[in-house]
Amino acid sequence: MNRPTPAPTVAEQDARIDGSLWWLCGVLVLGAVTTLLDGTIVNVAIETLTHELDAPLDSVQWSVTGYLLALSLVVPLAGWAMERFGAKRVWLAAQVLFLAGSVLSGLAWSVESLVVFRVVQGLGGGMVMPMAQAMLARAAGPARLGRVMAVVSVPAMLAPIIGPVVGGYFVDELNWRWIFFINIPIGLAAIVLAWIKLPADRPRTDRRLDLLGLLLLSPGLALLLYGLAEAGSGGFTDAGSLPWTLAGTALLTGFAVHALRTPGTPLIDLRLFADRGYSAAVVTQFTLNAGVFGAMFLLPLYFQLDRGAGVLEAGLMLAPQGVGYVIAMALAGKATDKAGAGPLALAGVLITLLGTLPFALVDDGTGRGLLAAAMVARGIGVGVVTLPSLAAAYRSLAPAAMPRASSTMNIFQRLGGSVGTAAVAIVLQNGLTGSKASSTPVSDAFGTSFWWVFGLTALTLLPALLLPRTAPAPAAGAVAKETAAA
Repeated sequence: MNRPTPAPTVAEQDARIDGSLWWLCGVLVLGAVTTLLDGTIVNVAIETLTHELDAPLDSVQWSVTGYLLALSLVVPLAGWAMERFGAKRVWLAAQVLFLAGSVLSGLAWSVESLVVFRVVQGLGGGMVMPMAQAMLARAAGPARLGRVMAVVSVPAMLAPIIGPVVGGYFVDELNWRWIFFINIPIGLAAIVLAWIKLPADRPRTDRRLDLLGLLLLSPGLALLLYGLAEAGSGGFTDAGSLPWTLAGTALLTGFAVHALRTPGTPLIDLRLFADRGYSAAVVTQFTLNAGVFGAMFLLPLYFQLDRGAGVLEAGLMLAPQGVGYVIAMALAGKATDKAGAGPLALAGVLITLLGTLPFALVDDGTGRGLLAAAMVARGIGVGVVTLPSLAAAYRSLAPAAMPRASSTMNIFQRLGGSVGTAAVAIVLQNGLTGSKASSTPVSDAFGTSFWWVFGLTALTLLPALLLPRTAPAPAAGAVAKETAAA
C-alpha cells in the first residue's frame, strides 16, 4: 500500500523558487546584461574608433570614461527613485533611456556625439543593476537569497569576459556600430517582458529627495572615479589625477558627515553599516572587486603584449574564467542557502589566490594550459566569494532597507574596481618602462603587476572572516512570503 507523500512544511514551501520568482530573475537579468556588457564591449573598438571618427585616442577614450562616470552619477539615486516612484516604473524608464542611448551611439557621426550619447546610455544603465539586486532581495527573502543572487550576479561577473569577445567579433566581422545596435533586440525584449511580468508596487509619496546629499555624493563619486582613472596613466600623485581625487574625497567626506547627522533619510544610509553582516559583505565586495578588475585590466594586455594574441583571440583567452564562474554558480548558490557565508567566502578567496599565483610567477616558458587552468580556478574562487557575500549583505536587513542597501553595495563595488584598476595600471606602466630601459622580458612587468593583484585579493580574507558563519534560520521563510506578497 502506497503511503501518501507528506505535505511540505511551511519553511520548505517558502524556500522553494517558484515560477514567478524565476520569471522575475529572468526579466531582471535580461535587462541588466546589456548595460553591463557596454562597460567593457567598447574597449576593444577604441583603436577602430580613432580611425573611423578621425579623432585622437584620448578623445575616443571618453566614450568609455563618460559612460562609467554617468553610471556613478545615477547609482545613488536608484534607491530613492524605487521608493518614490515604484520599482517597475523606474526600471522601465531606465531601460528606455539606455536603449535610446544605444541607438544614438550606433548612429554617432563624430567623437563628440558618441561621448554625449554614451552618457545618455550611462544615465539609464546606472540604475539597472542596483535595482535588480534590490527587487530580487526583497522578493526572495532570506531563505532563497543565495540561489537568487547566483542568478543575478551572472551578468555582472561574465560581462568583463564576454564583452571583449563580443566586441572583437563585431568589429572584425561586421561594423563598430553593431556593438551598440545589438542592444536593440535585447532591450526591446526586456522592456516588453518587464511590462508584462514585473509586479507593480506602490510608490511612497512621502519619500523626499535628499538634495544636499545628492549634490555631495554624485559629483564626489564622479570626481573620485575620474581621478582614479587618470591615476592609471600618471600615478596617484600626478597633477592630472590628484586634484580630482582630492576634490572627490572631500565631497564624499562631506556627504558622510551629512548622512550621519541628518534627521531624515539620507540618499545613502551609512547607518546600515551598524549591521555587522552587511558591513562585512560590503568591504568583502570592495576588496574582491579591486583584485578582480585589476586582473581583468591586466589579462587582455598580457595575452596581447606578451603572447602576441590578436583582439578577438585575447578575448577568447578570458573564457576559462567564465567557465569557472558558471561552475561556482551551480555549486555555491544552493550551498549559500544551507551554510554560513563566512566559510564559503574564505574558501573562495583561497581558491582565487591559488588561481592568481601562476600569473604572478609567469615567464616566457609558462604554458597556456597552466594559465587556462589557473583562470578556471580564479573564476570558481571569485564566484564562491561573490554569491555568499552578496546574500549575507541583504539577509539580515528589513525589506524596506533593500533599495538603499543595494545602491550602497553597488557604489563600493565600483570604487573597489576603480582602485584596483588604477593601482595595477600604475605598477604595469612602471614595469614596462623599466623593461624597455633594462631590456628585461615584458613578462617580468606583468608578473610584478599580478603580485599586486594577489595582494589585493588577499585583503579580502580580513572582511570574509567577519561574515556570518551560520545558515539562515528556517523561520526566515515567513519573511520571504511576506516580502514576495509586498
